[in-house]
Amino acid sequence: MKLLEQRIIQDGKIINNNVIKVDSFLNHQLDTAFLNELGQQIYDYFKERKINKILTIEASGIALATLTALHFEDIPVVFCKKQKTSNIGKDIFESKVKSYTTNKEYIITVSKRFLSPEDNILIIDDFLAEGNALLGMIDVCNQAKANIEGISVAIEKGFQDGGKIIRQKGFDLLSLAIVERVENGNIYFKNH
Repeated sequence: MKLLEQRIIQDGKIINNNVIKVDSFLNHQLDTAFLNELGQQIYDYFKERKINKILTIEASGIALATLTALHFEDIPVVFCKKQKTSNIGKDIFESKVKSYTTNKEYIITVSKRFLSPEDNILIIDDFLAEGNALLGMIDVCNQAKANIEGISVAIEKGFQDGGKIIRQKGFDLLSLAIVERVENGNIYFKNH
């Protein structure tokens, strides 16, 4: 998606040639009109599927997932919590996930009330690097016996293995921008 690529070039920052900082519009400060446009692109790609629920992970995936959901007719967004809270209860699905950016492992949880075999899920996240967050959400969906209709991320780091892993598992993965490499402070995108 050229729109996202242009915004990354305009407002993104490169840290250590492998971290792409887009906190001015995607995952700290939110440009809601821009994210709504990205949500429209995701909807246009998946609109023929029988999606009845979107699954994401806290915190950075929530905004894009929510704005995407508005383009579908009346579907909820469920998000995996990264910390077990006392009010979630004990009847949960859970999976272990390692964060690329924090280099920490945590257990994601979702109440069993919100995922079931009747659900046709679209998984959404902001970034895809090694694929750990997506694999955790896939695991949660598998535990719920929910059907995964597709997966979408805003930015895929094509120079890491996450996208390859997800595609090899047979999932339809829509990445709105794929960064092929970062070199000398410049970002190069994969043509797709």
